[in-house]
Amino acid sequence: MRFCIPFPPAALSLLAACMLPLPSRAEEKQNRPPNVIIIYIDDMGYGDIGPFGAKGYKTPNLDRMAAEGTKFTSFYSVQAVCSASRAGLMTGCYPNRLGISGALHPHSQVGLAPEEITIAEICKSRGYATGCFGKWHLGDAKEFLPLQQGFDEYFGLPYSNDMLPKPGSKNPPLPLIDGNTVVNPDVDDAAQDMLTTWYTEHAVDFIRRHKDKPFFLYLPHSMVHIPLHVSDKFRGKSGHGLFGDVVEEVDWSVGQVLDELKRSGIDGHTLVMFCSDNGPWLCYGDHAGTAGPLREGKGTSWDGGVREPTLMRWPGHIPAGRTSDAVLATIDMLPTIASLSGAELPARKIDGRNITEIITGKSDASPHEALFFYYHVNDLEAMRSGKWKLEFPRSYTSLDGKPGGKDGKPAPYKNLTVPAVQLYDLDSDPGQKTDLAAAHPDVVARLTALADKQRAELGDALGKQPGTARRQPGKTSPASVFPSDEGFDKKPDPKYTPKH
Repeated sequence: MRFCIPFPPAALSLLAACMLPLPSRAEEKQNRPPNVIIIYIDDMGYGDIGPFGAKGYKTPNLDRMAAEGTKFTSFYSVQAVCSASRAGLMTGCYPNRLGISGALHPHSQVGLAPEEITIAEICKSRGYATGCFGKWHLGDAKEFLPLQQGFDEYFGLPYSNDMLPKPGSKNPPLPLIDGNTVVNPDVDDAAQDMLTTWYTEHAVDFIRRHKDKPFFLYLPHSMVHIPLHVSDKFRGKSGHGLFGDVVEEVDWSVGQVLDELKRSGIDGHTLVMFCSDNGPWLCYGDHAGTAGPLREGKGTSWDGGVREPTLMRWPGHIPAGRTSDAVLATIDMLPTIASLSGAELPARKIDGRNITEIITGKSDASPHEALFFYYHVNDLEAMRSGKWKLEFPRSYTSLDGKPGGKDGKPAPYKNLTVPAVQLYDLDSDPGQKTDLAAAHPDVVARLTALADKQRAELGDALGKQPGTARRQPGKTSPASVFPSDEGFDKKPDPKYTPKH
């Protein structure tokens, strides 16, 4: 006698599912969200790399990025100075919305508020590994450092490499931090020479270790900020002075990252972005770069201060050899990465827009009706809308046509003014030489109305408007720990070498 034991339908479905072939590693990789790498350079000018016209030294790896990806010629940082620009990139917000301005100094009592959502936290919500190797500069108290802002790993300087003990300053020795711990409490010239190499080695090792899962890698180099430092393998090699040597080493770093992506088999599954935090620090002359055809540099809201040399590469997704003049900004990266990873946007208001359609070549229309450029604490100095750039009355610093300094010594700046609203057509006049305000009063009126809406929301110190939607920065507590203080009892190790 045979007995037939019926399986319930749910069990049959489970049995059928178990009999299906498992997805291959290649299929899993194809179905997972893309890796993202942001390579962020300090104080690099619009004309400092080959794809944007650099002469006298070579950038073959950046040339390769441009040939295999897209060059963005109207890509902006939202403020022409270190901390503010990094806050914009990391959060998708105008930095003055967050209460961050200028360049934070050692032992700053403020930093990026823990309540703000960073790109790293967006990525972690989707299971990404996250690493930051380089200059942070969003607060050096422990609660503001990268491991408390969404990163799994951190190695680098907490602020700019020139923030050293000086006469009249209270700066501590320059600390090198691994995680939350100072591993070298006094970064001397020999250690600074190795920073680009060390950051790169950490980045390559991170890619190698995380190639089988999604990752976000943030590589904010300390160079080409003064004081310039370069390893022996590039010293004197460019034939274009120390600045050329430093740029060529940064280019080498880009090549190391791209090569590791290919070795790891994830080249076509990784979006790589190359950009700068602000324009060149022109007063340093032969130790500074050039804004190319653009006007002025770091510390100003003229295009030379905020328009950045930007490349993006993602084989099979971003068109190769393309140039886009769409008006975009670093604040657009967070919402774009959120979209690509399938993450939700922050509940708090942000200012960036999802530019996936633009970077993948499906559109070339800017999602911004206008971009706004603040400086100092909350001065609205300029705005861009389409081809038009409107400059508001203000004072600013300039070399005023005089040469910059030599051998790391700055030349003095001169204070100049924008006496009245000025209008420039950046399509025909990228150097902002011809004021068209009188010839186009309708354009001035339209842009001024947009600026007034911005002032109502985020304020404008020049017009004594407070704004209604500005948030507070993070503030240190009496019990705050500064890793650089904890490291004071350690002796510098002249032979220190980081271990991955």
